Amino acid sequence: MAFLESLDEFGISSAGFVFALSFGVFFGIALTFPWIVGPVISWFIALAPAWLPIILAVVFWQFWIRYRRADFIANQETMVLEVKIPRDIDKSPRAMELVFSGLYIGFGETTFIDRWIEGNVRPWFSFELMSDGGRIHFYIWTRRRFREMVETQIYAQYPNVEIYEVEDYASRIQYDPERYGAWGCDFTLTNKDPYPIKTYIDYELDRDPKEEHKIDPLAHLFEFLSTLKPGEQVWYQIMVRTNKDQRLKKGAWFAKENRWKGEAADEIANIQEKATPKRKDKEGIEVPGFMHLTPIQTDQIKAIERSISKQGYDTGIRAVYIAERSAYRGVSVGGMTGVFRQFSSASFNGLRATRWMMKFDYPWQDFKGIMKRRTLRKLVDAYRRRSWFHPPHETKHFVMTTEELATIYHFPSRGVQAPGLDRIPARKYEAPPNLPTV
Repeated sequence: MAFLESLDEFGISSAGFVFALSFGVFFGIALTFPWIVGPVISWFIALAPAWLPIILAVVFWQFWIRYRRADFIANQETMVLEVKIPRDIDKSPRAMELVFSGLYIGFGETTFIDRWIEGNVRPWFSFELMSDGGRIHFYIWTRRRFREMVETQIYAQYPNVEIYEVEDYASRIQYDPERYGAWGCDFTLTNKDPYPIKTYIDYELDRDPKEEHKIDPLAHLFEFLSTLKPGEQVWYQIMVRTNKDQRLKKGAWFAKENRWKGEAADEIANIQEKATPKRKDKEGIEVPGFMHLTPIQTDQIKAIERSISKQGYDTGIRAVYIAERSAYRGVSVGGMTGVFRQFSSASFNGLRATRWMMKFDYPWQDFKGIMKRRTLRKLVDAYRRRSWFHPPHETKHFVMTTEELATIYHFPSRGVQAPGLDRIPARKYEAPPNLPTV
């Protein structure tokens, strides 16, 4: 182990070294003992009529499913909506939680014909924040057929906002490493899915306190986005779809349950087991004693139970920083990855940056920057496609509740004074019904 760790210190992949070593050992055995390897290969080929059709059928089925889904996704007409917020929003993030609840739809995969023949997939939405030179914009990416649904849910909770269809800002920039510098990451949870992050309820924003007493956890994000200079852009996208992951129930052959809620029940049982000491009875047999939960364990159980009482979304979060070469600043990268720290808790959950991050300390790790340029192109392409749940950039998702999502994406109240927030200058009112006509 120490030897492999030392290889990593010199910029040599330990996994690649082990693979190369294993291949070399196998090749050496084949050359040294050909009378053993030859019969094995012959036996393997002789049985091909038995195993080859099965493998080909499995491979064909996988390719068929991928093809049908890719075709279905490619034929969906999508659009980007911009939400312009007024100066006088006074609602808590609970309003945004109701928006997420209203978009909790999972149709499209009902029958095997939908899933396997038509290639239908559940709809997903992307809630996005973008700053262009310090000017902040709120966007929502959706299939065009769901535009009315999205607008209805937002207007129901925020009647004074304005929603427009706009050009996709992510398509305006074609990444050219000669012109732009770029960096990006995905975000993942720091703990198991059932543990929630710190939400707006933990910040007491569910009580609608007076404006001067509100502590919006997103204020730090808006302040960071406001500090960008001309030529810099930061993009955030939060992609969500209805959670339907299933697993077999423990002790059952065919019965299934929601995986996320089942894992939550397992985690509660583990916490309770840790809080239950073992003791020996009169016959010397170990039996459970009286359960004694610590305050933290009690809070964890309460938080998990509150979490699974809400609707759960499959979630993926991605961020991109892109700037003209003359405007690129490394400090903006640090700011982009640190904006979610206020939602983290050692006893519960949090968000941390992962994937796409490249650090090459030695020239042989990335010859002439080829790997870095290729990775950045893939990152920008993944963002532009809003690709997370399906190829070409399929990524492992995690589960967040409507409460958690509303915490990390909501429209700020007037108490958030970040200079980059582009607000509508005046509230609109309906004309009085008894207004005389001219």
